[in-house]
Amino acid sequence: MLIPVILSGGAGTRLWPVSREAHPKPFMRLPDGRSLLQHTLVRSAALPGVERVLTVTNRDYYFQTRDEYATLPAVEQLGLDFLLEPSGRNTAPAIAAATLWAQRTVGDEAVLMVMPADHVIEDTAGFAVAVRVAERLAAGGHLVTFGIRPTAAETGYGYIEQGDAVKDAGAGAFHVRRFVEKPDLATARDYVESGRFLWNAGMFCFRASTMLAALEAHAPEVLHAARACWEASNTALAPVALDAETFAQCPSISIDYAVMEKTQGSAVVACEFDWSDVGSWDSVSALCAADESGNRIVGETLTVDSHNCYIHSDHRLVATLGVENLVIVDTPDALLVADRHRCQDVKQIVERLKGEGHEAYRFHRTVHRPWGTYTVLEEGDRFKMKRIVVKPGAELSLQMHHHRSEHWIVVCGTAKVVNGEKEYLVRTDESTYVPAGNCHRLMNPGVIDLVMIEVQSGDYLGEDDIVRFADQYGRVEKN
Repeated sequence: MLIPVILSGGAGTRLWPVSREAHPKPFMRLPDGRSLLQHTLVRSAALPGVERVLTVTNRDYYFQTRDEYATLPAVEQLGLDFLLEPSGRNTAPAIAAATLWAQRTVGDEAVLMVMPADHVIEDTAGFAVAVRVAERLAAGGHLVTFGIRPTAAETGYGYIEQGDAVKDAGAGAFHVRRFVEKPDLATARDYVESGRFLWNAGMFCFRASTMLAALEAHAPEVLHAARACWEASNTALAPVALDAETFAQCPSISIDYAVMEKTQGSAVVACEFDWSDVGSWDSVSALCAADESGNRIVGETLTVDSHNCYIHSDHRLVATLGVENLVIVDTPDALLVADRHRCQDVKQIVERLKGEGHEAYRFHRTVHRPWGTYTVLEEGDRFKMKRIVVKPGAELSLQMHHHRSEHWIVVCGTAKVVNGEKEYLVRTDESTYVPAGNCHRLMNPGVIDLVMIEVQSGDYLGEDDIVRFADQYGRVEKN
């Protein structure tokens, strides 16, 4: 049985301000309106014989991931399984945990097709052909990786040097001669001209028993830590939330370093389909058609004497005059203006924001929560205004704030409120007040979204001023 495994985690710091720590790259939407994560699931579901898909993601992203999947009609009959990581430990521990899950759920002969959630592949038929070749290799005991025929001397990718063809495996199947790190430009040109090198696409296919044996041989510390984590986790629940304490003991290492570069049994499928890891704004811009001036545009834009720019704006008009080779990305709370040749350095901005404690590295103005969303409308000295949307049947945690009071005005729907010792309904055009120190909870008992305006007042309005007493989403800290 082929089981696609979607690895969904990385923050994608080069794609700030759209990608942020609390809203990472897989949730970024492409021009067609679907997210990278949604495209990956649809591509996985279209593979022949697939009945279930496993997603490995951070536990903080689970509810948003589930919501993204729920909007896709193509996966209605698909079994969706989840492994939830308490923290990021790179790809080797994630793949080890996924392999243990597959072994215990399906068996040693399960074939896993591992792929990142944030790649773009438009040629789904070509992708399926490559996966069929990889399945045959995996059934024969190979650890399989995927290589993309390079179209340019790219210095941002690792490379794979292909060796001899694997006999009786089909077109495009080769033994791996070696993996090489991201090269300088001259070396990359030599690689492309040789015809022997492929871009390392970071996708893998293998039989569960083969990967477990390779981990035991080449990275036993990863496998033993993953097994200890599995035994400490409550695997009878769905989704499976990996135990935080033992998972933190897993070495943080990629599967390339831990296994693929050490094993003698690896093979590569040389792929002819289009592929992008969407690793920078320059690669995002390549997904859009250029106008007569070379500008690539998402959103409402007016350009005058402007050339070879990428302009992204979802919310307001962006006008440019007499500029060229710029990347302009406008979001409600942050604007990026960058030289197009410096796209790889956007992560330096994120590092600065993080070092200065600025929330823009982590949150958008609209923040997703398991129960819905909130949007910061305005804030100033001792006040903050939010628009809160609670999904039907959802509820916030039973909580208390030390430093702020809250005034709630219902705009649409009906709110069920616990406020101290009282429980009552607040309907459209009505309001209620929650003093600081009061234990309270907000629920949506209706069948439509509950929309509210919240006005906070107090000496400290940070999101960390919250004490949770009960929460259906598991966000109460253990004592």
